[in-house]
Amino acid sequence: QEQLVESGGGLVLAGGSLSLSCAAPESIFSRSTMGWYRQAPGKQRELVATNTVHGRKTYADSVKGRFTISRDNAKNTVSLQMTNLKPEDTAVYYCNAKGYGIFWGRGAQVTVSS
Repeated sequence: QEQLVESGGGLVLAGGSLSLSCAAPESIFSRSTMGWYRQAPGKQRELVATNTVHGRKTYADSVKGRFTISRDNAKNTVSLQMTNLKPEDTAVYYCNAKGYGIFWGRGAQVTVSS
């Protein structure tokens, strides 16, 4: 049973913007740090950004100043706004919830062409 459902992503030219959204059941969302990870071909999955229940945000150094994570507690969603995208941002992006359990979405492809 799919717990986290991602939407968004796609193909964009370098310098462009994309957004991702992830919907979670309230029972998971309200108790979890929500985050985004990504995995590029041939590389390990890496943390992109997290947003705690209390609103504390963290970012990977590689995306600071370009990506913004935010959570909507009324809609049980977490989003990732990505600007000034670079070819090295190309990856499958996964939504993650970590609290009383760990949950993953199926992933959304982001492709940045040069």
